[in-house]
Amino acid sequence: MADTTMAVTSPSSSAHCGLCGFGLQVLKGRWFMMFASFLIMAGAGATYLFGVYSKEIKATLGYDQSTLNLLGSCKDLGANVGVLSGLLAEVTPPWFVLLVGSGMNFAGYFFIWLAVTKKIAKPTVWQMCIYICIGANSQNFANTGSLVTCVKNFPESRAVREEWATWKLRKQQINAPARVVVEEPPQPESKTAQIEEKQEVPCCANICNKPKRGEDYTIMQALLSLDMIILFVATFCGLGCSLTAVDNLGQIGESLGYPTHTISTFVSLVSIWNYFGRVFAGFISEIILMRWKVPRTLMMTFSLFLPFIGDLLIAFPFPSSVYVASLLIGFSYGAQLTLLFIIISELFGLKYYSTLFNCGQLASPLGSYILNVQIVGKLYDREALRQLAVKGLTRSMVKELTCIGTQCYRLSFIILAGTNLFGALVSLILVMRTRKYYRGDIYKKYREEMDANEREMAAIEREIALISGAGKQPEGGH
Repeated sequence: MADTTMAVTSPSSSAHCGLCGFGLQVLKGRWFMMFASFLIMAGAGATYLFGVYSKEIKATLGYDQSTLNLLGSCKDLGANVGVLSGLLAEVTPPWFVLLVGSGMNFAGYFFIWLAVTKKIAKPTVWQMCIYICIGANSQNFANTGSLVTCVKNFPESRAVREEWATWKLRKQQINAPARVVVEEPPQPESKTAQIEEKQEVPCCANICNKPKRGEDYTIMQALLSLDMIILFVATFCGLGCSLTAVDNLGQIGESLGYPTHTISTFVSLVSIWNYFGRVFAGFISEIILMRWKVPRTLMMTFSLFLPFIGDLLIAFPFPSSVYVASLLIGFSYGAQLTLLFIIISELFGLKYYSTLFNCGQLASPLGSYILNVQIVGKLYDREALRQLAVKGLTRSMVKELTCIGTQCYRLSFIILAGTNLFGALVSLILVMRTRKYYRGDIYKKYREEMDANEREMAAIEREIALISGAGKQPEGGH
């Protein structure tokens, strides 16, 4: 005997449940994840404020410029070596990666605050380097948890209609009439399938047998490819010089006689230009790629040329030239980072992206150490000691070693300008190597996957509609 018991729901309650279901789908959907990523990234920018608080560290702890630049390089090392966060993201969910990052952020900067406020005994230089490295490394966990999730959620630009379609599909599944489903027991896997599963290729295998550009590379295939080596050299020059300039902006303003408030202003403005550079590089490179097939690597060359001009403005300053220099350097730094992440994902695939995009940044802390500590810091201290000797003083007579005048950074920023220009020329090799690839349809694979998913969703919707219609026919016969 058929069960005639029916659950009666009013249209208003059904509509209310439907609205709640759609709201829940939005909260759990990829667009809300992107919004949450904006909030997370907004709190992960402490590394860009080093130029503001570095003078206080230098004055309180009695460091010279080389020691301060060593701290800055340790900050850059922590901020850019994100292999640990990438590997952690391969095996744990994003919320755990973000949780680890927040703990590291608090621990690192809290101990720096204790040292500067003299609430603990004066730490040694290596201890301060560890504190700032830990605090800055937390940025990678925020980047990995947010950026990698967004890239995998949006392999190709799509509209919000997919959230609506997904919600509609789930709503139909929930509201579909009850039915008896007879399932056959699953067939045991064949020995051939089991053998193939056991013989799955590990991520470090087939190093020499590289796939085509855009396909999924293994980690070692990508790291040992010529394209990645060229990116490494360009990143060493571009990001290394930009980080060096950003870390020294506070002392540059002091040497040129700018007041403290003005120094804090243009140091903070670097973060604003950094943001605009990231946004500009993203959508402009996408537009010119889609319309005119201009390689995205050519935008990288352009972004490497901008700090060349900014470095020359610091080497040969005029009134308010530091504002223009901070605009060019901050803008180009943001553009380089965005383009680096996009190019890595486009050339080497998304399978191991969380590890590869962190490996791609390894050159920037190396460049920062060589350029910041070994060149800029030593040249600054040499000029400062010369000025002390002119006054008849020695290093032991002063607590803080300070250089005043345009000559403090002239030679070092001429060297940085030349390094940036060399990086731009090297990146042209990558432009020539990838121009054919970017002339093709680089999103074809992702579009085919999306179309297959949409066809599958449409087939499920049709099946549910047929079942819903079949369930309503007996009801109409009574």
